[in-house]
Amino acid sequence: MAEVLDKVYDPKKIEVRWYEYWEQAGLFFARADGARPPYCIVIPPPNITGSLHMGHALNNTLQDILVRFKRMQGFDVLWIPGTDHAGIATQNVVERQLAREGLDRHALGREAFIKRVWQWKTESGGHIIKQLKRLGCSCDWSRERFTMDEGLTYAVREVFVRLYEEGLIYKGDYIINWCPRCQTALADLEVEHEPKDGHLYFIKYLLDGREGAVTVATTRPETLLGDTAVAVHPEDARYQALHGAILRLPVLGRKIPLITDPYVTPEFGTGALKITPAHDFNDFEIARRLNLPGVRVIDEKGLMTAEAGKYQGLDRFACREKILKDLKADGLLEKVERYSLALGHCYRCKTVVEPMVSKQWFVAVKSLAEQAIQAVEKGRTKLIPPTWEKSYFDWMTNIRDWCISRQIWWGHRIPAWTCERCGQVMVPRQDPESCPQCGSSDLVQETDVLDTWFSSALWPFSTLGWPDETPELKLFYPTTVLVTAFDILFFWVARMMMMGLHVMGEVPFKQVYIHALVRDPEGRKMSKSKGNVIDPLDLMDQYGTDAFRFSLAAFAAMGRDVRLSEERIAGYRNFANKVWNACRFTLMNLEDFEPLLPDVLPLTAVEAWILSRLQQVTSETATRLDSYDFDQAAHVLYQFIWHEFCDWYLELIKPQLYDAGNQQARYHCQGILLQVMSAILRLLHPFIPFITEEVWQKLPGAAGSIMVAPYPQPDPTLVNPAAEAEMRLVMDTITAIRNLRGEMNVPPASQVEIFLYSAKPQPLEILRRHSQAVTLLAKVQEPHYNEDSGPPAAAAKAIVDAVEIFMPLTGVLDFAEEERRLAREVEKITKELTQAQRKLANEDFLAKAPAAVVAKEKERVQTWTEKLTKLQNHQQRIRELMG
Repeated sequence: MAEVLDKVYDPKKIEVRWYEYWEQAGLFFARADGARPPYCIVIPPPNITGSLHMGHALNNTLQDILVRFKRMQGFDVLWIPGTDHAGIATQNVVERQLAREGLDRHALGREAFIKRVWQWKTESGGHIIKQLKRLGCSCDWSRERFTMDEGLTYAVREVFVRLYEEGLIYKGDYIINWCPRCQTALADLEVEHEPKDGHLYFIKYLLDGREGAVTVATTRPETLLGDTAVAVHPEDARYQALHGAILRLPVLGRKIPLITDPYVTPEFGTGALKITPAHDFNDFEIARRLNLPGVRVIDEKGLMTAEAGKYQGLDRFACREKILKDLKADGLLEKVERYSLALGHCYRCKTVVEPMVSKQWFVAVKSLAEQAIQAVEKGRTKLIPPTWEKSYFDWMTNIRDWCISRQIWWGHRIPAWTCERCGQVMVPRQDPESCPQCGSSDLVQETDVLDTWFSSALWPFSTLGWPDETPELKLFYPTTVLVTAFDILFFWVARMMMMGLHVMGEVPFKQVYIHALVRDPEGRKMSKSKGNVIDPLDLMDQYGTDAFRFSLAAFAAMGRDVRLSEERIAGYRNFANKVWNACRFTLMNLEDFEPLLPDVLPLTAVEAWILSRLQQVTSETATRLDSYDFDQAAHVLYQFIWHEFCDWYLELIKPQLYDAGNQQARYHCQGILLQVMSAILRLLHPFIPFITEEVWQKLPGAAGSIMVAPYPQPDPTLVNPAAEAEMRLVMDTITAIRNLRGEMNVPPASQVEIFLYSAKPQPLEILRRHSQAVTLLAKVQEPHYNEDSGPPAAAAKAIVDAVEIFMPLTGVLDFAEEERRLAREVEKITKELTQAQRKLANEDFLAKAPAAVVAKEKERVQTWTEKLTKLQNHQQRIRELMG
């Protein structure tokens, strides 16, 4: 006997209860016994400092849809969760905490500071894990990992040592991005470039020993103090006579050569390029080729060094102002032009980064990148959609060695020691006690830690137990698919490809599904500064997790950003409510159903139609999910459930369900209803897990959790095109009659007459068989079929396929009053439309009004135009009926 649902769906009453049930029942656990085909996803590990944002919500909803889908299909599903230690971000959080206590990390000391970070991690870190559970994520929490847990630390050490032994990790002087605020090196990808209005300064470098000068254009005049040459293109005719000349460095007077290099672009500025090897990436490469010295004039704190002469101690930007003043006074500042530039900022603290030469640890990635390029070219890993391949190949082809050292304390400390006596450098698997070269125990460990992305690059195999040969590693590597946003394609995906191929000899995942970003309704990126951030937790509280998840899936079109608004989520809450009400109706009508009783009745046309459609929906939904067309899968289910199952099927079977006089037919109808409802719940479960579990537990004959119920399989024998065509005619006819009633303003209570005519007998035979449905759902009298008297006068008309439909209106409508009513409506709408059109024709309004207000006004014009057209058409029809 079926239990009945509450009248109103309340997400808060069921979500926590069912999530706890799933966890306690061990339903997220992967057996890893080889008995079933493996399916594995590793979660992109969120930072332990993080809170759930829209990007996390979309990413993890899509992953959860996939793993629930595959689990129901019989796969041994392992979805590995975990968090990232987020070196710079976490250290900043704890340093701010210390600052509020009047302390800093240096006063605390390294060991005590690291203990303090671990304490913070225990008390406050990982809050996002609870939020992922709130979202319904069915991760295997028994295998949760952290990038600095014991196993992953072991894996990081082993990979570092191997790469060092292979000559792929080295320490050297190189120009890097430096953050003066975070006091650490940054990888290229950790620098965010933002367009900014700046200036191009034209500065004269006087020739030494003769009259004249070479004018150089630069955006950073403070760095001229570190210039060691000025370069021109060897074929630039303007400077042919000056090759080999000596110039005087402005302000300082140091002598520097004028050199030639084909790198110089003659069209930029004056065609003369100042060379500052210690503070510019391109200049550093030129200096290496031509053996030019480098002069460091800006230090780690962004202050000018002793090499800057009288500017020593000034902040780099204060130095700019001072040097410009001095250049102007000396007559060396020729002119200043406005110039748009892309300024690099630290991705964490937004400080302007400083290119700086320093000793750092690097991974030589060229050979690793070549393997990763070939793996995608040969299809061993497929990027979905494939449009991302070009970006991947471009970045991999032009990749520079990866700076992996960071001047912070929180993270994997680089396992390198230097002997103070003989200078020997050691990179061992175990902490050394003495120098293997001289035997001294006076060893000093490297103080830098590894870039956070180094440990993240090992995530697909380290989380499976590598370097140990675990059952999980053997069964689940390479993983099946990685679901990620495009903004970390190079930060993370490319590096996992390189490390997986090099360490494991195999790609880390067979497919990479790259989804777009979640933006606001106007398509803008969400940010606190714009005030357009939507908190997913607020939305889940307000609309329920199921509605929120279904919204994200429904808008996740491949390769297109998700434009999200509360109105759209409210729309899918209506869908969740529709599902709930349909389930409640079903359960109420299954209260006396006995699943084990035999059913010998054949399928009705209605049942044959709904079962046929169900097979197609089942097949298409699975196909769409397998191809990562989440929005299409959601759309197929939405249309079928709302517009076919709810709007038609449930209405069409009510006479059978309510016929107490024919228990056998009622029982048969109940059985088909149960069959269809069971399949719908299982199809919906990956998208809306909570509602479906609540209903499943009350469904007659259901056993265990819906999470492990078999995903529906299409039955080709139930596909019935004839039944579909028959019911399409019936539904289209009912719809046409309803439209006529609405267009002609027929009162809802009027049981009007309907005359049906067709030259073909078959359509009318079908409609005769379904006359009960037509009369009940169209609210009309028993239809007349091919009456000899011919079509009635003063009748509204519609055509459906080969059937003409006539609705007599004499005695139903007062035509004169209807015409007057329409005239009033037309006048009112015309007035509103004219006012709105005047607004949009006003250039002042268009220039000053917010974009949203203008868009709203355009929308109103479109709505009123459509409504006016309909009213005028109706006016014309009424006049025709009046004769």
